[in-house]
Amino acid sequence: MSRIRHVRGSRRLATAGIAATSAALLATALSPAAHADARPTRATAIENAASALVAHAASLGLTSAQDTSVRDVIVDKDGTQHVRYDRTYHNLPVLGGDFVVHLAPGGTYRSANRATRATISLPTIAPKLSAPRAADLAVNALRAANLGETLHRLKAKPELIVDALHGTPRLAWRTNAVGQDSLGNPVARTVLTDARTGAQIDAWDSIETAAGDGKSLYSGTVPLETTQSGSSYQLKDPTRGNTYTGDAEGKTDLCFFGICFVRAPATLFTDADNHWGTGSNSDRASAAVDAQYGTNETWDYYKNVHGRNGIAGDGKGSYNRVHYGSNYDNAFWDDSCFCMTYGDGDGTTFGPLVALDVAGHEMTHGVTSKTAGLTYSGESGGLNEATSDILGTMVEWYANNPSDKGDYLIGEQIVKPGFGQPALRFMDKPSRDGNSADYWSSSVGNLDVHYSSGVANHFAYLLAEGSGPKTINGVSYNSPTYNGSTLTGIGHDKVGKIWYRALTVYMTSSTNYAGARTATLNAAKDLYGANSTEYNAVAATWSAVNVN
Repeated sequence: MSRIRHVRGSRRLATAGIAATSAALLATALSPAAHADARPTRATAIENAASALVAHAASLGLTSAQDTSVRDVIVDKDGTQHVRYDRTYHNLPVLGGDFVVHLAPGGTYRSANRATRATISLPTIAPKLSAPRAADLAVNALRAANLGETLHRLKAKPELIVDALHGTPRLAWRTNAVGQDSLGNPVARTVLTDARTGAQIDAWDSIETAAGDGKSLYSGTVPLETTQSGSSYQLKDPTRGNTYTGDAEGKTDLCFFGICFVRAPATLFTDADNHWGTGSNSDRASAAVDAQYGTNETWDYYKNVHGRNGIAGDGKGSYNRVHYGSNYDNAFWDDSCFCMTYGDGDGTTFGPLVALDVAGHEMTHGVTSKTAGLTYSGESGGLNEATSDILGTMVEWYANNPSDKGDYLIGEQIVKPGFGQPALRFMDKPSRDGNSADYWSSSVGNLDVHYSSGVANHFAYLLAEGSGPKTINGVSYNSPTYNGSTLTGIGHDKVGKIWYRALTVYMTSSTNYAGARTATLNAAKDLYGANSTEYNAVAATWSAVNVN
């Protein structure tokens, strides 16, 4: 916890002994070895940012009633530092209180991005609405969101917070309501309730979803790094943070309030000869091959393209569970277990949801939660989903797998004829799915986040490939523009780099589409220059989807 209140004079330099050591210090400073790696460390960046918080408390909206904690740190190759913070008010978490401090290579303050600029000052932090009543309201909201289906094992845990994300800051209950559907699969919803009036402020799904050498189901025969244990092998990769894949055995989790009393197993897959799966559903290891392969390619994409060492950036691996639940048409990333979970689908609408772009999509939710933390509702929720679609697509292009070639379709491998269309979503013209938005409008934030994501998905396709008809890797596209402009793409590699930098350096929990335009322009300027072709393309492409 980094507090704003610092002891006066704690940063003074002692003067005794300077004369005696000045020659040695000068020699060290002039030594070539001293400058061999002048890039600031994470600890140095945090220390520099802490000083900036004191000097710029007013512009950051920080007061003696608030504390801050570091969420993420990025140090650029040139030494520029970006430190992301969460804040509390009288020890209550502030939704929309996050901000990023940007520092020059020498550690001096440059600027900051704040999720909201509202002044946080409440007359009281004592709620009028009781916690049990907030829990009841959240359970009712969960039932309503599941269209009256009979739910079981319903529980809800309210947490008192300050909501600065939805207008004037106010005291609110953030309640996680969880349960199970008739098949035993998990359902969850986060409900934000005014702690004075009981009015619902916002609500969103808590499980971030995609509507959903081994022989895989979708990617052909793929290389795998495994761990030998005695005379057998484990599907566990020691080269990627010990990521591993286990069998959930058709079971599900039983979790309340973020605490899981029962977790579906992740029984580690083992094999006698280190040749995994048959490429058929009849062998339970085949889906495990896809899951492990997807984890590997996602890990490699983030590390080799963006310099990110693992989902959390700390070199620690996640794990996968396949064969989760009964006919479960979903896949999800769960921060509480730091794991990916895949259902087998119902066989009519979806097959096993272990395709490469699904893996990249879901694991990117983990990256987002460790960086910008885009709130999963409204326009920021659409950007959260789009981030997973965009960077999950970049994972697919990065893998360059001949059995699953790069494309701008989401989930094309997992859909069955019963789904009625060849993919979950279409980046070139999102409205092809019948629900998603091609262009921004003032009502786009009212859509489900999987549909409001269409604006950013369309932006990403246009920025990569340009407008009009074309065929890429055997897939036909025809992307229109809102303003009738003709665009030329800059390539998917550059799009991935621009979006990742915007996400990790400039976006905050409340970023909307206008903010995404600003964030990606800043990212393009950082990467390619203020007057570059790439910068101008970003600006023109946002205008082409009506984000001006």
